[in-house]
Amino acid sequence: MNNYSNEAKERWGNTDAYVEYTEKTKNYTKEKWDEANNGLLSVFAEFSTLKNNGITPDSAESIALLKKLQSHITENYYTCTDEILFGLGKMYVSDERFKQNIDKFGVGTAEFVSNAIDNYVKD
Repeated sequence: MNNYSNEAKERWGNTDAYVEYTEKTKNYTKEKWDEANNGLLSVFAEFSTLKNNGITPDSAESIALLKKLQSHITENYYTCTDEILFGLGKMYVSDERFKQNIDKFGVGTAEFVSNAIDNYVKD
């Protein structure tokens, strides 16, 4: 985790979102970290269920779940603007670490989420 923390600080340390993240999470207990991270993983599991049920990334269900993802990130980490969400969607498929973690819920889940974000941000 320290490697990821150092990488995040190096890449985004000068951004308002990173400053907000450090302030918001500075007093998180292990339990709060687990709750926040498990909540995020739960949303990805829900995306996998949509994908497996033949729901498309541009559907109302996908958009509603995407709003849930954006709200979860905002509530627990930093304000997740549409611009940041768009960047996350790209990172979910271009960074193998993210892709592998998200695809643990089913191959293609990261791509599904990324496509849902693309559709949502375009509208």
